[in-house]
Amino acid sequence: MSDIDIARSKEKLLISEVGKKLGLSKELELYGNYKAKIDYQQIDGPLKGKLILVTAINPTPYGEGKTTVSIGLVDALAKLNKQVVGVLREPSLGPVFGMKGGATGGGLSQVVPMEDINLNFTGDLHAITSANALLSAAIDNHIKQGNELNIDINNIQFKRCMDVNDRALKNIIVSVNDNEHKEGFNITAASEVMAVFCLAKDIWDLKEKLGNILVAYSVDGKPIFAKDLKVNGAMAVLLKEAIKPNLVQTLENNPVIIHGGPFANIAHGCNSIMATKLGLTLSDYVVTEAGFGADLGALKFFDIKCRLNDIYPDAVVLVVTMKALKHNGYSQDITKLDIESLRKGLPNLQAHLDNLRKFTNNIVVCINKYSNDYEDEIQEVVNYCNTQNVKVAISTAYVDGGLGAVNLANEVLDIIDNKSSKVVLYDVKEKIKDKISKIVIDMYGAGNIVYSDKALKEIKILEENNLDHLPVCIAKTQYSLSDDKDKLGRPMGYEVTVRDIKLYNGAGFITVYLGSIITMPGLPKVPNYEQIDIDSEGNIVGIF
Repeated sequence: MSDIDIARSKEKLLISEVGKKLGLSKELELYGNYKAKIDYQQIDGPLKGKLILVTAINPTPYGEGKTTVSIGLVDALAKLNKQVVGVLREPSLGPVFGMKGGATGGGLSQVVPMEDINLNFTGDLHAITSANALLSAAIDNHIKQGNELNIDINNIQFKRCMDVNDRALKNIIVSVNDNEHKEGFNITAASEVMAVFCLAKDIWDLKEKLGNILVAYSVDGKPIFAKDLKVNGAMAVLLKEAIKPNLVQTLENNPVIIHGGPFANIAHGCNSIMATKLGLTLSDYVVTEAGFGADLGALKFFDIKCRLNDIYPDAVVLVVTMKALKHNGYSQDITKLDIESLRKGLPNLQAHLDNLRKFTNNIVVCINKYSNDYEDEIQEVVNYCNTQNVKVAISTAYVDGGLGAVNLANEVLDIIDNKSSKVVLYDVKEKIKDKISKIVIDMYGAGNIVYSDKALKEIKILEENNLDHLPVCIAKTQYSLSDDKDKLGRPMGYEVTVRDIKLYNGAGFITVYLGSIITMPGLPKVPNYEQIDIDSEGNIVGIF
């Protein structure tokens, strides 16, 4: 059976019944029978829960099942009679219709209703897109109506956005008052409004952060912010309902909060801080994930989300697969038994362990087992983890649901009360180049960093305007520790190119673009939308 068929075959609880597991009733705003918004303003209390972060080694085109493991872990903890909630990101329509597919787990470890979550859900991403569009329109309108702020039309920093992959929109020409200038689109998941949305503490903090978005520089080089256009209040109004986290359920009827969806390769890759805090208030255990590999999502989770909110994971699960390890060992055929390639790929696992240990020692390596995996390869990884003095567990949550992740849950519970320090990689007051070096050289293993003229110019402008005292957010390929997707395993001493620097002043970080990373992806030759349809009975098919 396909994932969508499995999801449809399982009986769902009314969302009001799911809410009761978290002590929610009047706080729920129902969106039909199986989805609800949570009115966070009615909820108060201490952050009582333990936070479990799920991350992975560098992903491959084959998929590592990080979300599947996260959902399986929620169900497994529930089987152990723990009060637990999952807190996850919302999928973007770009991957759903493009190449990667949906992001609601798989097999018997899914969140439902998966069709709704993977498509329009409760409209949050559309609201974010609309707020972004309003700000873009306000910029153009200000220029049209006399340009009192003296905006330099050739130095507009804010991009439009849309929640689909559309490479034709990557670069566009905009005409205002018969003056043409270059602009472009981000995908919504890479927009600053999305980042602001996920880092805001409430609607009023959201309004303030939206106002701090850098939109352009004036002709004489002064920064101009969204609040200067008096548009941030209206943007917040568009996001008033979206800012309320969404409640759904696993196939085993356990609660999951889904809210926000920034990409981790070009944004910070974590669900909203509001959802995380809500989970920690309502439940004893919270399972969350950060996008792509630990070099992106997990690093940004610690360096940006934790730093800005003083919330740190009590345990980290690092997901590996035999396919990913062999791929990182340059295997010619990952479907075959290949111990040699797997061993060559183990340094990638080691790199992520080394990096995570800069933050915490409370780590469990999770082998996400596939039905066609070889036992000799699995034992090789278990033995390796034993030599590294790190806990390891095998998960079969895809085929066994929560039962297949009970061993993982027990390993997590065994370490979750161990002390874990609050570590930062650098002082935000350090120079931008020094902060970049702390990540790219010390954590990614690069030997040299080259800066484009454009990046050097942007750094100079930020430092001159005292806008540089923020964390850095690295935007790069997810497939490698480096900025080159073809450098697999654990490359060392290579050269990295910083192509561009962008201030996300509203969100509170500086984005650093490495290599050829783009913020508006294109569609593949055979996109997923060719398989997605409505059958004769009105059911959606083709989503995975």
